Amino acid sequence: MAKKGFQGGSYSGGGVNKNTIKQAQKMQADLLKMQTEMEEQTYSASSGGGVVTAVVNGKSEFTELIIDPDAVDPDDVEMLQDLIIAAINEALRKANAHASEAMSKLTGGLNLGF
Repeated sequence: MAKKGFQGGSYSGGGVNKNTIKQAQKMQADLLKMQTEMEEQTYSASSGGGVVTAVVNGKSEFTELIIDPDAVDPDDVEMLQDLIIAAINEALRKANAHASEAMSKLTGGLNLGF
């Protein structure tokens, strides 16, 4: 009884061709380039009408905090703390949104789980 399946010759069903490999290598190189560029960028956000400004980098590291002296009220430290947290979170949201947008452009909208 003969078995079904590969019976000699070349098999091309479901294989990966050279063009697909080249495309994947290009996407990988583009991804690495994009990651490097994004890590070098900074994102800033302000709160309290600009009295507190936070800066983060593309690695989601908090790098700078600028506080207007008028924002410092010894009787209302909680307000300053809230302004700082709000500014940092908004800066991080900007960085993450930019990363998502760049990834979407790179992958052509494919959802690759990144």
